[in-house]
Amino acid sequence: MNEDVRITAWVRGRVQGVGFRWFTRANALEIGGLVGFALNLDDGRVQVVAEGPSDNCHRLLDWLRSADTPGRVDGVTEIWDTPRGGYDGFAIR
Repeated sequence: MNEDVRITAWVRGRVQGVGFRWFTRANALEIGGLVGFALNLDDGRVQVVAEGPSDNCHRLLDWLRSADTPGRVDGVTEIWDTPRGGYDGFAIR
């Protein structure tokens, strides 16, 4: 079953100033079926919120943890939840 879910992920490492949010959005759009956003946080992390089919959210999370991201990812912490809605596409904030 591929039900819709919400994932909130906090990505730490050298992930600001390297196009990380842009590439996250591009990857989410390539995967398809995802809405949400990528946001730089004041502490140097990037927060990613994505809603859509569970398989697609897993694919985005796998990409966030991969060596294919720009910069350097030292770790990703995520929380899974039910979708809240209210997003129109996948934005860079």
